[in-house]
Amino acid sequence: MGLRKGANVPVGSLGVRVELGWRAGPGTPDVDVSALLLTPAGKVRSDDDFVFYNQPAHSSGAVRHGGRRQDGADTVETIVVTLSAVEPDVGAVVLAASTDGTFGQVSGLFVRVLDAESGAEEARFDPTDATSETAFVLGELYRRNGAWKFRAVGQGYASGLAGLATDFGITVDEPATAPGAPVRPAPAAPAPPPVPQAAPQPVRLSKITLTKASPTVSLTKQGVTSGAMRVNLSWSAARPPRGWMNKGGDAVRLEDVDLDLSCLWELQNGQKGIVHPINRQFGSFDQPPYVLLDQDDRTGGSADGENLLINLDHAADIRRLLVFVVIYDGAAGFAGLHGVATLYPPAGPPIEVRLDECTVPSPVAAIALIENVGGELIVRREAQYLVPAPGVFKQQAADLAYGWGMSWHSAAKD
Repeated sequence: MGLRKGANVPVGSLGVRVELGWRAGPGTPDVDVSALLLTPAGKVRSDDDFVFYNQPAHSSGAVRHGGRRQDGADTVETIVVTLSAVEPDVGAVVLAASTDGTFGQVSGLFVRVLDAESGAEEARFDPTDATSETAFVLGELYRRNGAWKFRAVGQGYASGLAGLATDFGITVDEPATAPGAPVRPAPAAPAPPPVPQAAPQPVRLSKITLTKASPTVSLTKQGVTSGAMRVNLSWSAARPPRGWMNKGGDAVRLEDVDLDLSCLWELQNGQKGIVHPINRQFGSFDQPPYVLLDQDDRTGGSADGENLLINLDHAADIRRLLVFVVIYDGAAGFAGLHGVATLYPPAGPPIEVRLDECTVPSPVAAIALIENVGGELIVRREAQYLVPAPGVFKQQAADLAYGWGMSWHSAAKD
């Protein structure tokens, strides 16, 4: 159902997938999607009520970022909302987008609400009047008399994601002001008194995306010299309705795709090995290799996904680390899967590597190479898709491509 700006429609589903999309093309700036859980007074209860690229799931589990995919000429990001699980004191879930350009440069912008189970479209809104805005509230899911509705909003901000977030009560770690003021007026109702919290930490909105044109970043120059760095992997299917994707014409459930986040490691003293779920080689944080895999998420169902924890207190002991991912089961290659690996250093912005350009039947994707170069820790985007030769194990293919020189034998998960 197509809506005009300001119109609303009932939403009868217990859960929805909200898709925000735009037309990809040369000169089109990148767009990021976010959601804010608001009280009836129009403000968040705390910074935890902000779901975005650096905080992809709400603590209640009711709202989470569902990933990005290409759908023909469109780029689509998804917010998954389990309406039946939204806490009673949340009156609305605002659905927004931000860009590093302006929305006047973004064509084909739309938001649509789909039933999470059937994939049936319940509402759609295509704003057409964007100009100089750098953030946009496209729509909102809100409660009315115990039922949920969707409203097409279509209001913009000239002050970017920071300005939008601040207007709803989020504390950010960077200035929220920019030339101009929010196009959307602030809610008329006053905010409730803030709840005292111990040493609240501001939300970090900045991030670094490694690309072909800009493939490296120095952790040392970013001020990262110690502490724990987390590497997170998440993924989505190319065709998301009801969690299904196509593999060679056969329907495959995304829940059945098992990706293994892995790491080949080499220390300065010559020790080398692998961290991955097979044979429960989860590594160690406080002892060599100073890399720990936190879990084996076999379905992608965990809100936190799989994470590698790297102990940067021992950065001087590390020669190099290759972070890669293997399709253990459920899909033939990465052509139908869109992964995002994000490195969260203990200081500075997150570092993002997207795995969305696979054109070969590859079950192994090299994500990033972390190297100690003269005492400086460098992260380099790889995004290399490997096709193992006959008789070569998937993990061995990463070894051969990067010259680790290890011995391999057949093994499986418990």
